[in-house]
Amino acid sequence: MKHDLIHIQGKPYALVPLHEYRMMASQSISAEPSDIPDDVLDRIFARQDHPVKILREYRGYTQQQLANDASLSRPYLTEIETGKKNGSLKALRAISSALNVDASLLV
Repeated sequence: MKHDLIHIQGKPYALVPLHEYRMMASQSISAEPSDIPDDVLDRIFARQDHPVKILREYRGYTQQQLANDASLSRPYLTEIETGKKNGSLKALRAISSALNVDASLLV
């Protein structure tokens, strides 16, 4: 398969389709298969929104439902989703557990 090559500030970069990039990147994150559809994973890797928000919406949770399931306050969850706070490791683990996803998808 042919990929385009571009130069930025004198350095070569290969352009690959997002799906291929996600597949390469996800191999280093987790060897376990995911039940998350490719289009949702592509949104996460493209950083279209915060991964917590993308996965929460995919699972059909409201912020309040996810906050309750993760034993967090809704305002704290909102701050994580908007990027105002990174979220503690404990909070991210609780969110990943509530969403039934690998925690590596959230960071």
